Amino acid sequence: MVSRTTDDYIKMVTAGCAAVCEPAFWAGFDRSSAQGFYDYFCQLTEHEPKRAAKFGLPHFTWLCINPKESEDVKLAEDVLAIIPQFLDKPNVLGIGEIGLNKNSRNELKVLEMHVDLAARHNQLILVHTPHLEDKLKGTKLIIDVLKNDKRIQPERCIIDHVEEHTAKLAHDAGFWAGMTLYPETKCTAARAIDILEYYGTDRIWMNSACDWGISVPLAVPYAALEMRKRGYSADWIDKVVYQNPIAFMKQSPRFNLPES
Repeated sequence: MVSRTTDDYIKMVTAGCAAVCEPAFWAGFDRSSAQGFYDYFCQLTEHEPKRAAKFGLPHFTWLCINPKESEDVKLAEDVLAIIPQFLDKPNVLGIGEIGLNKNSRNELKVLEMHVDLAARHNQLILVHTPHLEDKLKGTKLIIDVLKNDKRIQPERCIIDHVEEHTAKLAHDAGFWAGMTLYPETKCTAARAIDILEYYGTDRIWMNSACDWGISVPLAVPYAALEMRKRGYSADWIDKVVYQNPIAFMKQSPRFNLPES
């Protein structure tokens, strides 16, 4: 949401959105120092929650150095060193979105560092999987890293950006699976619903992409409309778009929504 205008908050509230869950993301350019990340973490934990609150939306966040900036291992080490001081902030749910971008050795090392940080601080994990032709290989590498650390509980990790060929990998390994809805890349609403029809609704959720590129903050509400067109019941839709995200995120003691 740091890349969006306040108009998006108004639209989300109008559409019935109950909360915002924002991962640490790329800034549209590579940051040059850990101080830049420090300021970004302040933005995610102090300033953005206040902006969202003006429109009645609770704002939750995750912290990490994004895979797109993980090639510089020394920078990553410096960034990870400052994350613990933010983990007690009331809107922080865990470590993410960590993972791989180009499946490089440096990215893999930084991923392992993030997993260790999450394990030491008993944090939930949100994982970014690579795009396009790198997705299958990257997803397998990520799952191997997570399973090789015996401190990690799969049910406390969500493998995001799954598509038709990776959803089963995450699900069979005991992880949650996330489908990121974009108008042009990753997963459209129609494809996401096809995946749900094939794999079921357990340990899976949808999320709206909101970033510097072409993206639609209301992608999940639009997907709910598509579900209605296909004849799904209100309870089925509610499980996918509302109950499932709550079930995963409430594993963090900081996640709670005001009584409706």
